[in-house]
Amino acid sequence: MLEVTGLVKRFGSKTAVDHVSFQVAAGDTFGLLGPNGAGKTTTLAMIAGLLRPDAGDVRVGGYSVRTHRKQALSLLGVVPQEVALYQELTALQNLNYFAALRGIAGRERRVQVEEALELVGLKEHARQRVDRFSGGMKRRLNIAVGLLGRPRFLLLDEPTVGIDPQSRRHILDAVRDLAAGTGMTVLYTSHYMEEVEYLCRHVAIMDHGRIIAQGSLDEVRALAGEALQLRLPLRELDGRADPADLQA
Repeated sequence: MLEVTGLVKRFGSKTAVDHVSFQVAAGDTFGLLGPNGAGKTTTLAMIAGLLRPDAGDVRVGGYSVRTHRKQALSLLGVVPQEVALYQELTALQNLNYFAALRGIAGRERRVQVEEALELVGLKEHARQRVDRFSGGMKRRLNIAVGLLGRPRFLLLDEPTVGIDPQSRRHILDAVRDLAAGTGMTVLYTSHYMEEVEYLCRHVAIMDHGRIIAQGSLDEVRALAGEALQLRLPLRELDGRADPADLQA
């Protein structure tokens, strides 16, 4: 479903994405894991056609984003990191508006909007204004927008950032149920390893613009090893403990 080959993006003297290559099979849930600033969002922006790469190519469903942009992007649903909603409109009005932008009309629009609200657990809040939503509810509605048009491939860019644990779990469950129930291909970026472990069958780890490990979850765990170091910073010691004893 996705082939990323030698992708490069520079901003002035900074190389944000440095010859990145990976593949996502149809029906797979693939995690792109890395710290803030690793280049994940820039990579997704190029896959979604929002940024033009300086080198390399992206193929979605066999279509190059460079040369067959319309065909490639028609297969995609995108959930950006920042909430992209009209705060003064209701959830239903937002979904109807974005469905119209995708050319979905009439009965089909009503069906898809209802399906999206059901999936993200917001059906009972459909007529509530978005500016009265919690942060987690806004994130869930953001995902619902990305599902309009029934895309074959969904891109989610850190959709749980800044929300409470309950809403976070609801989003993770919704994404997992979506992938399992529809066979949709999902590319999920995060800097939380536990999210990737919960959702994804394959993962690539990105740092400083490069892929430093990729494969199945078990393969990446084997590459990383199971070692864990815990440091406990203390302002004062009472003289009874050796700082070296507090490092495991």
